[in-house]
Amino acid sequence: MHERAVSDPGDQAACVFLAAMAVADVHPSLDHPIFSESLRLIRLALDQRGDTAWHQWPEPEQDVLLRLIHSSGDLSVATDLRFSSGACDAGMQALASGAAILTDTAMAAAAVASMARRTFANSVHSVLDWAPAVAPAGGTRAASGMRLALQEHPKAVVLIGSAPTALEQLLDQLDGGDVAPALVIGMPVGFVGVAQSKQRLLGSAVAQICLQGSRGGAAMVGAALNALLRRAWLNRANCSHGL
Repeated sequence: MHERAVSDPGDQAACVFLAAMAVADVHPSLDHPIFSESLRLIRLALDQRGDTAWHQWPEPEQDVLLRLIHSSGDLSVATDLRFSSGACDAGMQALASGAAILTDTAMAAAAVASMARRTFANSVHSVLDWAPAVAPAGGTRAASGMRLALQEHPKAVVLIGSAPTALEQLLDQLDGGDVAPALVIGMPVGFVGVAQSKQRLLGSAVAQICLQGSRGGAAMVGAALNALLRRAWLNRANCSHGL
């Protein structure tokens, strides 16, 4: 996108409007009024519950929390939400630089494709695009696809909402010396192998956002990623307006 000088009074007014919206932490092309009102109600509900510790979190982490609650309807998400130091900043920097987004399912890819398109135009891929048609003996298609997808996109932002085997595969590759992804959002949902894979992720050095316990899913990892895309985009708007 090419920048141009602003000389027309109408253009100047538009720039003032956009700058004001950036200060208000709202972006007209990203935030539907219903979404903005939902976030206001979520903040109010958290405060009424006495959950105020999140106010001390860095802004991107607050964004992730609020969007996860918006997607799940669960105000208790904060109790199980974990961020490694600098994870959100690392993810936003990678996204703003055009990093590919890898997901473990087509559903998770669909959940982030629109926001990616409206912000930094990151490519979005399900690792199943690399998977064999039939799962290998003793393995899963998602794990097989993850292995090949990471070879092609080693510095991707990786979302895992359904397949703990894909998360285990990623961690195996890191243990083997592969390049770490820019960020791993590890929130596989369920009961078989889920808690173990999340604990292993939490014990690793990779930049990560993890939701402990059995909760997770495509909508949740999509919500977390969309929060980072939105925040990175707003930060760029603020910088472009000298805010």
